[in-house]
Amino acid sequence: MNATTRRTFLRGLGGSALSLPWLESFGAAPVAKAIPMRMAHYYVPIGVVRRGFFPGEADQIIPKGNQGNVMTSLGKQDPNFKVRPLDKLTPTLQPLEAHKDKVTLITGMDRTFQQGTDVHAQCASCYLSSAEPYTIKQSAWPLDRTLDHLVADQIGKETPFPTLEFSCNSHKDNKESIYFDNISWYGTGHVAPSIRDPRKMYQRLFSTQEIDRYRNITDLVLEDANSMKRKLGYADRQKFAEYYDSIRIIETQMDRLEQMKGELLKVSLEEPAETYLPRGEYIRLMGDLMVIALQTGLTNVATFMVGPERWDTPFLFESLFDKPQSHHQMSHNQTKMIDDLLKVDRFYMEQYAYLLEKMDAVVEADGSTLLDNTIFTYGSGLGDGSTHQYNDLPIVVGGGGKRVNNGLHINLAEGTPLADLWLTQARLFGVNCERFADSNGELNSLIS
Repeated sequence: MNATTRRTFLRGLGGSALSLPWLESFGAAPVAKAIPMRMAHYYVPIGVVRRGFFPGEADQIIPKGNQGNVMTSLGKQDPNFKVRPLDKLTPTLQPLEAHKDKVTLITGMDRTFQQGTDVHAQCASCYLSSAEPYTIKQSAWPLDRTLDHLVADQIGKETPFPTLEFSCNSHKDNKESIYFDNISWYGTGHVAPSIRDPRKMYQRLFSTQEIDRYRNITDLVLEDANSMKRKLGYADRQKFAEYYDSIRIIETQMDRLEQMKGELLKVSLEEPAETYLPRGEYIRLMGDLMVIALQTGLTNVATFMVGPERWDTPFLFESLFDKPQSHHQMSHNQTKMIDDLLKVDRFYMEQYAYLLEKMDAVVEADGSTLLDNTIFTYGSGLGDGSTHQYNDLPIVVGGGGKRVNNGLHINLAEGTPLADLWLTQARLFGVNCERFADSNGELNSLIS
């Protein structure tokens, strides 16, 4: 049995697309081949409140007599440094405290807006392509093949799915066009449609043509695999039990949200039933599916859009507010809703931190973690949701292990193209390109 290869073992599980974490009991493939590098992007819509995210731009409330409180700026970012340790975190970044040595904050990155298209649609759809304005002649959008697909051309050839596109937009009311709700594109005008429904993503990952769509996929596949536990060593049994339990938890979470939605559909509501689904639970469920897909080699490249741009249908941020709220509408009333917006920014950062922790808990064959072998980037196509600025975008690069410099705040010169980061990441994954979109060069301070 020790000579059994992982591929042969998986082929014996009824032809299922289900993969497993690496189990040393089934043979030791060379570490260089067994541990692939992965890429994942976590996209946050509508920018951030700058004073809560960026160091040096914090505001304080100063009492002003009978006129009430006023917001007064304490200053701008210090322009006189290039790299320093990521020390005291701002309120929005504080959820990263436990992972501070495995993330790097990058400030100063810009994109150039192409006039004539919607601000929100362009910031989302063009985020990962960053094409120079007016260079794409067959489209009104400066939209080219996105970074995830260029990298997948290099590292996604042997995985069942070259890329996977996740979206946490549970709504089906189609308030906006596809340009507001997708960051992954095969090329100009050719969207890689994201999957919004956890059940549909689960079926895409784990179902097969041989299995009836209404049967319990996990029971059929995992019970077959479970029967082989007696042949595993102690460490593998522990690893398998954790993986098995994580799949079961995902199923339970899906069942709970679907049951909740079914009950909501029976009630007369002003908004769609999806409006009342707990936002954090929904995001974490989709995130768990992404982590499983990366862990088991179903894909090496994933995009994760935490919410749509400008979609005014509200969401229930269950830990923050008593009723559903529209992030976009709040962003246009920043003066009055500053506290609520800061809560939303921190809420989205908490979900990113949750996924960092999940990845860091997955131990791979050589003792490294999934996070060590994944470059997991948090970002937004807007620097500020209120002013719609395309400069100084909020960017955090997590993971990457020894390949990147972590635990830093890298402050770039004003006007540094976002494409410089994409060029750097593309080359880290072995893509042979002299330039990416409007890039000027690599970010040498990020590379180990």
